[in-house]
Order: sequence, then C-alpha cells, then structure tokens
Amino acid sequence: MSLFLLKRFVTLIATLIGASIIVFLVLEILPGNAAQMLMGPDASPDAVAALATKLGLDQPALTRYWHWITGLLTGDLGNSYAYSSPVIDLILERLALTVPLAVLAMFFTTVLALAVGVTAAARHNKLGDVGLMGLAQVGIAIPNFWFAILLILVFSVKLQWFSAGGFEGWGEGVLPGLKALLLPALSLAVVQAAILARFTRSAVLEVMREDYVRTARAKGVSQRAVLWTHVLRNALIPVITVMGMQFSELLAGTIVVENVFYLPGLGRLIFQAISNRDLIVVRNCVMLLAAMVVIVNFVVDVLYAVIDPRIKASDI
Repeated sequence: MSLFLLKRFVTLIATLIGASIIVFLVLEILPGNAAQMLMGPDASPDAVAALATKLGLDQPALTRYWHWITGLLTGDLGNSYAYSSPVIDLILERLALTVPLAVLAMFFTTVLALAVGVTAAARHNKLGDVGLMGLAQVGIAIPNFWFAILLILVFSVKLQWFSAGGFEGWGEGVLPGLKALLLPALSLAVVQAAILARFTRSAVLEVMREDYVRTARAKGVSQRAVLWTHVLRNALIPVITVMGMQFSELLAGTIVVENVFYLPGLGRLIFQAISNRDLIVVRNCVMLLAAMVVIVNFVVDVLYAVIDPRIKASDI
C-alpha cells in the first residue's frame, strides 16, 4: 500500500505541474492587454505602460511563471488587479460558500443515485426499473441552469418557500445558510444523480450475478440484506470512481449555478474576473479547481484499494 500511495502521490505532483504550465500558457496567449483594459480605452500609452510595469506584465513569461509558482507554494498569490486586495483573501472568502455548496450537492447526488440505482436493479426489467431509468434519462437531458430557473419559479416565485438568490453569510447561522444553498445544490445534483444512478444500476446488476450472491440467497438471506450488505459494497468500486469525477463536475458547475442564484462563490468570482480581465485571479482560481480535481482523483484511487483489498496496487 505504501508503494501504491507513493506512485499516486508522484503522479499527483506531476499532474499539478503540467496543469500549472497549461493554465499559465493558455492565459498568456489570450488576446488583449490587461493593463489597457484596467485603464480603459482612452488611457494614454505611457499610463498603460506604467501600470504594466507595476503589475509585472512587462517581465518575461518564464519569470512571471516562476514568481507565480513560488507564490503558490508560499501562499502569496499576489493582488487582484480589479479588487486591489490579496487574491488569497478573495479565494478563501468565496470557498466558504462554494465548498459547502459542492459537498451538499454531492450528498444529494449520492443519496438519490444509490436509492434509485439499487431500487431499479432490484426490479430489473420490471415497471419500477423502466420508470426510474426513464426519469434518470430525463434528468441527464436537463441542463442544470434550466433546472435552477425552474426551481426558482416554483419554490421562490410561486410557493415563496425559499429566496430566489443571494447569500447572507454563515454569520447568520448554519440553518439559514444551508437553506440558501438548498435549491442551488439540488439544481447541481439532479443531472449528476441521474448519471450516477445508471452506473449504480449497472454495477449492482453485474455483482448480483456473482456466485456468492446466489449462495447468500440460498442461505435464506433477505433480498434487502443481500442488496445493501453483500452487493452494494462490491458494486461501489466503479461507482466511487464515477463519484470522484462527478465531484469535479460539481465544482465546475458552480460557475453557472452561482450566477443564476447570485451567490458570491468561487464560480461567480471567476466569472467576474474574466469580465474584468483580472488574469491573476482567473489563473489562481482555475489552478485551484484543477488542484481540487487532481486531489479528488487521488482520494478516489486510495478508496478504490481500501474498498477492495484484493486489488493489488500494481493493477490499479
């Protein structure tokens, strides 16, 4: 296991380095001038050049990349062009909303997907199976931003049970904060739950054909106990792999949903930074999202081996 963890950790570091190079190069080749955009179209060339020098935009690309990487390692991400405040403070402030939103959405995704997937597998080729998979197919086809608007129309405009948007902050209490994130989390979870439910159903059906499942049934173990005790543990191996990828999708999906619900999270910060061409904020936020994806995949690989000890590290 230690060799497996070492290999995965080396892969994680190499992936982060590659991601940082790609993120930096992509933003470097974007057309336009950040200093010109900040100063406005009527600014004089001398003023634009002075601002570019102040922001370090006149330095060679390799120098800027090295300063950025060393800043990432030391926690110094620089100052935002548009907000005139440390980028690390902006990111930490927005992560306090985005991370709970993604975790809540992942919780809804997991609960819905496991319940629907296992139930559909237990009723294979019956009306319940066909109906649940039909609903899952509809869920896959629904864009999360459209479902978010639908939730606002029903629960905010018509029923007036929830606010249509905004976030008062965790200082107002945990329950009011979770209530404000409930609709956004559901809008993120519905598509991912539909996808995961289909994977869960397929994985459960495959495991149900194994000999040890037939043996458990022959011993008189109830159908419910067989499904949730014997089958689900082994079916979780491919399911957890998909869940890791879906958590990454949820983090990326917050960019759209946070703008629909007007939530001051990381996604909205990225959107605003792109509009203002605040490249230093965009670069660090995108790198943060990439790091989260890589770390989640690392955790999934570890869980993959923990769930099924029979799997050798060399086979993963």
